[in-house]
Amino acid sequence: MMDKAILTCALTGVLTNPRQHPVPVTPAQMAAEARDAFNAGASIMHVHLRRQEEGMGHLPSWDPEVAELVVDAIRAACPGVIINLTTGVVGQDIAGPLACIRRVKPEIAACNAGSLNYLKIKDDGQWAWPPMVFDNPVAKVQQFLDVMQECQVHPEFECFDVGIVRSVGMYLKAGMLKAELGRAEYNLVMGVASGMPCDADLLALIPRWMAADSVWQSTLIGRAEIWPVHQKTAELGGMLRSGLEDTFYLPNGDKAKGNGELIAALAECARRAGRVVASPAEARVLLGLRASAAASPG
Repeated sequence: MMDKAILTCALTGVLTNPRQHPVPVTPAQMAAEARDAFNAGASIMHVHLRRQEEGMGHLPSWDPEVAELVVDAIRAACPGVIINLTTGVVGQDIAGPLACIRRVKPEIAACNAGSLNYLKIKDDGQWAWPPMVFDNPVAKVQQFLDVMQECQVHPEFECFDVGIVRSVGMYLKAGMLKAELGRAEYNLVMGVASGMPCDADLLALIPRWMAADSVWQSTLIGRAEIWPVHQKTAELGGMLRSGLEDTFYLPNGDKAKGNGELIAALAECARRAGRVVASPAEARVLLGLRASAAASPG
């Protein structure tokens, strides 16, 4: 089965302004973009939620009602699709993400596996935003994992640096991931300015620090530099993710009109590496997801 490549589409992201970029906001827009990505080969939709009020679509939402509307619309548009729900939030108040998990019961949810100084510097030496900490201490990770266990949701461990990859091994050793939630899954996030760079040579080294029998994918943030690393991911046996959350640019440098074009380009990476794009059913087997989840109501 490892010759199968799971494709994930990150549909919209956190703060991108829909007045400037073609990111979906409403349930109907999310469903239409998901359908295009699904038809291009994506088995999994990574879902962020946006405020639905007029003029507020650039801001995130943790309203369970919004979560239900968006997820139900995606499931209706893409029969059999796997939902991967975001959970990333700064601070100790995680009630919103937990309420959304409990409401929509996604098959997968992101589990940010460690803290990061989230920084970006401009050419003139000024901070792009005030320096901040994306805080994910072990106690917070455990809170998320406890609710994922309660709802039988598979965690995808988001790793922004190599130390976080190694921390996941400690979580497994400590028994924080229960076997019924599937195989350990790492998501290597590359391209955040203060995290791991988007670098094919670095990517090739990291799997040695992952748990045995785990699954991994790369999330690559940037422009032209991401596509050779996507290709390297495919060649190394990793799973592939792209979408308007991660990039606006196709391999030829053109700006993508939507998520479907980005997923079609990922599928080509898989095929060039001699791999077949996994169906949703095959993705469930590879990740060890619960068999009944495909029919889970919103």
